[in-house]
Amino acid sequence: MKTKWRVSFFFILIIITFLSFWNYKNRIYDWDMPGYIGCLYTLKYPESPHKIRKLTYTEIQKKAPELQYKDILGVLKPADKARQAFAGNTQAFMEQLPYFQIKIGYNLGVLLLYELGFSSPDSVTLLSIFAYFISGLLLFYILKIIFPENYIIASVLPVVILLLPPMTYMARIATPDMFILQILLVFMIGLLKKWNSWMMFLVLFAITFTRPDYIPLTLSYLGTVWLFEYIRDKKKNFVLVLQGIILLILYVAIVKLCHYPGWKHLFYDTFIHRREFISKPSPDFTLKEYLAILLWKTMYFKKVTLTAVVLLGSTFYLSKDPWIRVSSFLVFVNIYIKFLFFPHSSSLRFFFGLIVMLLIVFLYALSKKYNGFKLRKIA
Repeated sequence: MKTKWRVSFFFILIIITFLSFWNYKNRIYDWDMPGYIGCLYTLKYPESPHKIRKLTYTEIQKKAPELQYKDILGVLKPADKARQAFAGNTQAFMEQLPYFQIKIGYNLGVLLLYELGFSSPDSVTLLSIFAYFISGLLLFYILKIIFPENYIIASVLPVVILLLPPMTYMARIATPDMFILQILLVFMIGLLKKWNSWMMFLVLFAITFTRPDYIPLTLSYLGTVWLFEYIRDKKKNFVLVLQGIILLILYVAIVKLCHYPGWKHLFYDTFIHRREFISKPSPDFTLKEYLAILLWKTMYFKKVTLTAVVLLGSTFYLSKDPWIRVSSFLVFVNIYIKFLFFPHSSSLRFFFGLIVMLLIVFLYALSKKYNGFKLRKIA
């Protein structure tokens, strides 16, 4: 069996390497890229905002295909006045950066690649590619844990997941979505391997440090574990409370340090009107307007809803284990918490990490139900 697992590992390594090169060849230069490159140059030239803006767009122009660069500039029809302002006005550009700077862990990853000698556009695109590669290996390892006696499933299923459109898209664009997925997969390894609370806390810290908008997931996990242990053992675990306080302090510190404008600004700029300057006009909208947008976006959230409900229902059907059920429900609830704050239903990448987590819990329940789908020896 060890030999077969070694062969499986080399098989998956070759496939993941090929897919990584394939995605790199098809990389996309989109309008998020100037934001993250701007964050990079802000770390290098904090007192030179004009230089930051000019360098950002000059370096992208050297690498990006003409059509994609025009899209970044906002000059393709229909014209995007906000993007045009970001490209041509230093104040407008710099005011947008806090939306991107808040992902500190991701930006430090970009900085590391830049310091290693890569260009700024390559530092951003390659970070997603490297995260895609690592995520593929982590998926293989997770499935080896879930199906320890079935190397075929553990070898084939990661490839299937890596080929899903949201995965390939996340690997090709300049966003933290692929980067955070690898950390979420480490979290799932800890969940499956039953790591101690401080090991899990380090992973939760990394998640929050990389994507502070995942604070509902990290805090709700700690709260769920605390409640689960209290119901089971009648003990109050104050270590979990301390960890939650630390994560909350981390979140507040990041928001303050990066001068993050807040959820109201983000929601207004994303779903109502993308302003050229965050400082004006004020992002005012009513509860009625918010609910109307939420209802409208819910209609386009059907694929995610169907997938999540099927995975949750199947997990509950397959397993009577209370912790497996609680874990599945925890991830399910966080999908909709994220949707309430950021109902970008047209883009699966915002929810794909949570869906993969839900899938892993389902596969774990499936494996437990059917004894790991052991392969029979041929006589």
